[in-house]
Parts: sequence; structure tokens; C-alpha cells
Amino acid sequence: MQNQHLLRRAIGVSPPSVLKRATASRLIYALQPAPVTFNQHALPNDSPDETPIAHLTGVNALTIDRFEGRYLLSGGADSSIALWDLEGYDLKQENHDISYRPLATVERTAEAHRLGITQLAFYPFDSLAFLTSSYDHTVKIYSSETLTPSASFNLNSVVYNIALSPIADHLTVACATQQPAVRLIDLRSGASTHSLAGHSGAVLSTAWSPVREHILASGATDGSVHFWDIRRGVSELAKLDLEDSVGIMSRASTSRGYSPGKAHKGPVNGIVWTENGRHLITCGHDDRIRVWDTDTGANTLANFGPTVRNSGLAPIIPALAPTQMLPLENDTMFYPNSHEILVFEMFEGRLVRKLRRPEQKATHGPPAEKGQTNSRSRVSALAWRPHNVEMYSAHSDGIIAAWKPRLQEDADLDDEEEQEKDSAEQSKKRKRNILEDIYQDLTRQKISFGGL
Repeated sequence: MQNQHLLRRAIGVSPPSVLKRATASRLIYALQPAPVTFNQHALPNDSPDETPIAHLTGVNALTIDRFEGRYLLSGGADSSIALWDLEGYDLKQENHDISYRPLATVERTAEAHRLGITQLAFYPFDSLAFLTSSYDHTVKIYSSETLTPSASFNLNSVVYNIALSPIADHLTVACATQQPAVRLIDLRSGASTHSLAGHSGAVLSTAWSPVREHILASGATDGSVHFWDIRRGVSELAKLDLEDSVGIMSRASTSRGYSPGKAHKGPVNGIVWTENGRHLITCGHDDRIRVWDTDTGANTLANFGPTVRNSGLAPIIPALAPTQMLPLENDTMFYPNSHEILVFEMFEGRLVRKLRRPEQKATHGPPAEKGQTNSRSRVSALAWRPHNVEMYSAHSDGIIAAWKPRLQEDADLDDEEEQEKDSAEQSKKRKRNILEDIYQDLTRQKISFGGL
């Protein structure tokens, strides 16, 4: 297929964008565990069999700056924060693995968070500052250069998720908390502005539209997903209904007394928009992923099969591969499914691959019982690296894993290099054996001296 695209481009039949998309999509589907480690803490009894860890008690959140795609932030279950430079690594000389050490870290102090981090977000227009949320009821603003907090907001409730618009200049933070309303914080005034009431349960997830700066979506424990326009006095625009596959929700809800149902038959703890804003992906405790048409509110009925798992109140947010790297209408989604990452064709719901970390020796925490998977290796967050074909995953055992493309051609080249290396070593061994035989023959040879 790749040769066909090259031929069509060479003879001028296909434009450059087609070849670019074909090549990039091939790399996306070839993502594999990369020999990369993130090591913040020195492990006791340092041993090559032990895996370096990024956060001692687990990694809860990840984000990468969208400008350079260079700096990665990680938040730990122990309230620690680490900043990593993805271009500043140490190359291990023995096995050529890449090892990262943090540029800076934040440990638990009087000014920092007291409980685990729930979400991280860089500022929308530069990476000089970032926001954090925590189980300690607070949202904080940090300087990326000094990693010191410059402001703190106490919402008097557990904050499960925060969201900043990628396009708006209003700098309003949408917060999902234990309260049945979306809390809004205005970073310009440094105050909590107002709340968006409408859910009947704790709000678990929020996400801003990538094309309409005042439009927000939220999901809650009551299984509902709401759309809001924060400029309006009555902010609620619409509510999704899993039974609505036609898209009559926005009209019928006002004109015919239609009462929308639930988006999921369980809590909704994951929401993400597609880049063009035309579709919304939601994840719920009913072990379902649903794709919605945002123009009509229709459930597209994409079926992702029986392998999807979802539990807990922590955010489960899929990662979407950049659309400019994929063929048209062939969006690819990466879903953090307990101990593995499921790769789906988003509109078809077809499972393309399952990505699993290599088996690793436990570095800390209780071992799993026989026949059971260690719960501490659960995938807790995903982050796609902008401008690259790379993805990073956070795990509850404290590890940050890297995923990079590895094509069959790469594997074949590695095999050839290994064979050449083995052949060279065997040749050296044969030469050494020959020299040893000659030496042994010389030392065993009898030497006689003639009489005088």
C-alpha cells in the first residue's frame, strides 16, 4: 500500500497531503512500547531488574504543552508534580535506552496540594503557567519556570476535573466537583464567577468546544451530559439522550415537551471533543463509549464492543490522534482500558489493536495475587505529543510509559544488525580458537638440542 501511494505521488496522480496522511497513519498504527523510562526517585537496593518510577505512589495525570510539544507535566497520587523535558534525556550506554530525569519537582508543602492530583492543564496560549486540581478541594496556578503556586482557589469540594478552552481568551476554568453544578473560575479576576446548575449528581468531567469559545460540555454521576453557553442567563443549551439517534433533541426539548433521558446508564467520567468540534466522545460506567453529532445531538450508535471497561470516579479521557495525520473520516481513538490501551476506529467502533506494557518487575507496593492482575498497573491517563507520532501513558504503579512507532522494516533492520553482530562475534571466536590451537601446538612441540 505504501509503494502504491509513492507511485501515485511520483506520477502526479495524488497530492502531497495524501502521501503525508498515508505515511503518518501507518506510523500511528505501528505504535509500540518504547525503551524509555522516567525516573524521579532513586529506588532502594538499586537493581537493573527494578523499573524506574516517576511518582512513588502512582501517576494520576499527564499533559504536554501544545506549542513545542516538548514539556510533559505529571501529577502523582501523593500530590507531587514533575516537569520533564522530552528532548533532554540521558542515553544509557549499555542498551541505548532513553532515561528522563525531571527538570523540577513539587513535593507536598504548605503551599502545594495536600492530596493527590486529579488533573493538569497548561495555559491555552503559552506554556509559562499551568493549572492543577486535587482531591484537597483546590485548584492552583503554577509558574512553569519556578514551579511555585501563584494563586489558589478553594472550591470546598473534591475537584475531579478542570478544563481550559484551547481557543478562548476569556480564561475561564470549568471545574467538575462533587457538587451537582459546574463551577467556573475567571483567571483574569481571580474569582469564582458562577455555577452551571442542571445535573442531579456530582460532576465528573468537563470539556470546552475547540471551535466555539463559550460552549462547554459536562458529564455527571447521574449519567447525563449537558451542553452550556456560559454567556447566557439560562446557560443550559441541550442534554444528550442515548435513545436519540435522529437528532431531534434540541428542537423537541422545547417545542413538544420532550424530556431527554440519559447519555449513559451510569456515571459519565470522560468527555472529549474532536478537533473540528463536530463530534463529542463520552465514556461512562455502563462500559460504553458513545460518539455524538454535536450539531444535532444525535447518538451515532458507534459500537465499540464488549471489551470496554470503566469504573471509579477519576477521569477516563481517551486520546485522539491528530486528524491531519489520518485519512479523511478515519479518526483513531486510544482508550485507557484498565491495564491496556485499546485502539479504535472512532466512527466504525472497530478495535484495531490492543497496546500493553511489557511485563515488568514490581518496584514497590504489594504484589498481585496468583491469577490476578496487579491493580497498581492500571492506565490512569493518556497524552498525545503534539507535532509528533508519540503517546505517553500514566500508570497507577508510578510509571510513565512511552509509545513510539516501530515498523516491520525497523524490526527487520534490527534483526539484520543483530545477525551481523552475532556473525562478527562468531568470526572473532573462530579466529581466537585457531590462535589458541596454534599456541597449544607450539607449546606441546618437543625441542631437542644436538650433542656437542
